[in-house]
Amino acid sequence: MRIWSIIPLLLSTVTAIDLNITSPDSIYSAAALIADGVMDYYWGKDPGGTIGMFTHPYYWWEAGGALGSMIDYCYYFDNDTYTNTIIEAILYQTGEYNNFMPLNQTTTEGNDDQVFWGIAAIQAAERNFTNPPSNAASWLDLAAATFNTMKNRWDEESCGGGLRWQIFQWNNGYDYKNTVSNAGLFHLGARLLRYTGNDSYYLDWVDRTYDWLLDVKFLDENTWRAYDGAQVVGDCTNMTYYLWSYNLALVVSGSAYMYNYTGEEKWYNRTMGFVSGANVFFDEYGVMYESACMRHHTCQTDQRSFRAYLSRFLALTAVLVPDSRDTINTYFDTTAKAVAQSCVGGYDGHTCGMNWSYSGWDTYYGLGEEMSALEVIQSLMINFGKDTILNMTDGGSSRGDVLSGNTTYKPEAKLLDLDKGDTAGASIITVIIGITIILLGYFVIV
Repeated sequence: MRIWSIIPLLLSTVTAIDLNITSPDSIYSAAALIADGVMDYYWGKDPGGTIGMFTHPYYWWEAGGALGSMIDYCYYFDNDTYTNTIIEAILYQTGEYNNFMPLNQTTTEGNDDQVFWGIAAIQAAERNFTNPPSNAASWLDLAAATFNTMKNRWDEESCGGGLRWQIFQWNNGYDYKNTVSNAGLFHLGARLLRYTGNDSYYLDWVDRTYDWLLDVKFLDENTWRAYDGAQVVGDCTNMTYYLWSYNLALVVSGSAYMYNYTGEEKWYNRTMGFVSGANVFFDEYGVMYESACMRHHTCQTDQRSFRAYLSRFLALTAVLVPDSRDTINTYFDTTAKAVAQSCVGGYDGHTCGMNWSYSGWDTYYGLGEEMSALEVIQSLMINFGKDTILNMTDGGSSRGDVLSGNTTYKPEAKLLDLDKGDTAGASIITVIIGITIILLGYFVIV
């Protein structure tokens, strides 16, 4: 949304969020204000709201992304204010098969939508976030079930493999294969591989997915770019060359997980290459921006949240591949200062804008803006000892089955399964209705 205020904003005189990037207490104070701003958009606590959902116009996938932001907020600052809300929200949206295909979303859900909830689940496992109740699926089970249902949609009939954007053919985008869906599968698989150490189950899929992205030229290792995708017609040769920050974010961090786990040089080179390629998402002032849409003021609702994932996944990359940390810290230090001076808007005085290079608040606001600002600020904490990414052998407490959800979900029209009692009851009701019609007809005639 954009507010066109009739009262001029004296942007050069506003007081910015007080942020000292060398002080954990200052970082926490700033992040706490912004985290409250994120949760102001949460709908699940309100009468008539849906648990796990954020207010209109924010789609289901972004809710999964926002809850991931809040999991890291709890981790970075040892703050449990929202812990119960986050657990309730995620578990409410898991669906019948614990794979984040809930009935309220399934018919319109895409592969890219599903994966962001699976990423939140593996993130909870890696952070030792409070485990779900014993009668619910574990974080690991939820992440594994998401991965399994996605990999089982791998489509060899076009483009030599890959996932389609949409799951069901009646949705617009079914004839498109995109980077975010496939990079999401690659990213989630790499995290599950590192967390479980199960080479036999995950390693081939991670390699296969990355290699496919490279083969269809969605990824370019000469320029270290991650493009949007292509139509299935023409075997993915008709490329859409948009650069979105969350595509690169998924790839660079997935590569970092792979290098951290395997130690293979190819993953080191890919990590460092995509870290350098991230510079396309930093403007002439060194401040993070969404280069494909911000200069033209065309960023849509979803796109206004993309920098949240770039920030989060760059922070993971810096931890997993220490050689990347200096470059990433430079990105964060400059951007965090810009974010702080931008978050001065709204009735609360600390609503965050979209263009952080603008002097003060640019009058944009929304969930995406708050998420992105929060992820930048809290990512500074990796330099103050908050740099633990656990797995099952070094303290990760979540346990599960790698085969969770290993089925292909397809909606089916099922015949009613009526027993003798159902049939008898239906017969009686039919007779009663028939007699009633006859009697009504008689009285009308009389």
